[in-house]
Amino acid sequence: MLNIDTLAERVLRGDILSVSEGVDLLNLPDTETLRLVDAAWRVRREAFGDRVKVNVLLNAKSGLCAEDCAYCSQAKGADTGIPRYRVLSPDEMLSEAKKAQAAGAQRYCIVLSGRGGTWGEVEQVTEATRRIKAETNLEVCACMGLLLGEEGQRKAAALREAGVDSYNHNLNTHEDNYEHICSTHTYEDRVETLTHAAQAGMSTCSGVIVGMGETPEQIVELAATLRGRSADSIPVNFLIPIDGAALDGRQTTAHFTPWYCLRVLSVFRLLNPRAELRASAGREIHLRSLQPLALLVANSIFLGNYLTEEGQEASADWQMLQDLGLRAAPGGSVQAGEGGAHLAAAGAD
Repeated sequence: MLNIDTLAERVLRGDILSVSEGVDLLNLPDTETLRLVDAAWRVRREAFGDRVKVNVLLNAKSGLCAEDCAYCSQAKGADTGIPRYRVLSPDEMLSEAKKAQAAGAQRYCIVLSGRGGTWGEVEQVTEATRRIKAETNLEVCACMGLLLGEEGQRKAAALREAGVDSYNHNLNTHEDNYEHICSTHTYEDRVETLTHAAQAGMSTCSGVIVGMGETPEQIVELAATLRGRSADSIPVNFLIPIDGAALDGRQTTAHFTPWYCLRVLSVFRLLNPRAELRASAGREIHLRSLQPLALLVANSIFLGNYLTEEGQEASADWQMLQDLGLRAAPGGSVQAGEGGAHLAAAGAD
């Protein structure tokens, strides 16, 4: 019989759970899930105490993408009615960064749609980063698609030299499932991108989008893969069904319940005890009234909106943290003040 308390003690001693143990945890009944959340909270508290890292997304280039990722509202062929615009100027990125800082964020995530940033786009982001670093105390994370070959290495080096702290590129789904999700690039391309980002000296941010037909074993194997790659930050997204996307998600997420999503987050925590684990897109939709419990497992959130989809009001996020007795990591604030009003722009939807 699975002893959840013993598993937590092993993790705290530095043991690594097996895939079969992770699958057993995913398959726990709902009545046992609070015990699993408590075990994950013990592990989270050991590494991060009562702190939560607050991140804000900027959709710095929207749509106009030639990749065919089936889940994405910005993909080639998607008929989702999203805004489409080319990369924002450094002035615009800086302005939104200042709003993010006023809202209490610690990290500012600059996201560009597309297969990979052009040199012109890299120059825009590096100029913006230098100014953000000079005029705010924010960390900067860039998410600009693939970094492949020698050119990808040079772009990664340029971003790091300008002061970019972290590079985000999610694995998204299991290697064995990838060909069903995207045909314009490979899982191996994503792994190469993370390698080049790390070699350039950037912290690696890489996570998943749960709900694209993965098996329980594949979900646990993804958590183990990210541990093996020493991902510093792991955003766990739950697929948001989007009308007009190739994979609208209604069938692949039909089995989601709040309890199931909490088990997924808990498994990622127990397999990645010291990673910044972020409860990301879809938490509002799929966790619903149990959403606050996710912050006893994860230690990071996006404040406000996601790229093309709306999150809950920033003030509701701050209230949730206050009600849980959690504090923002240094650089943020859990005071729901005037800064929260700016997040409709800072987390561009």
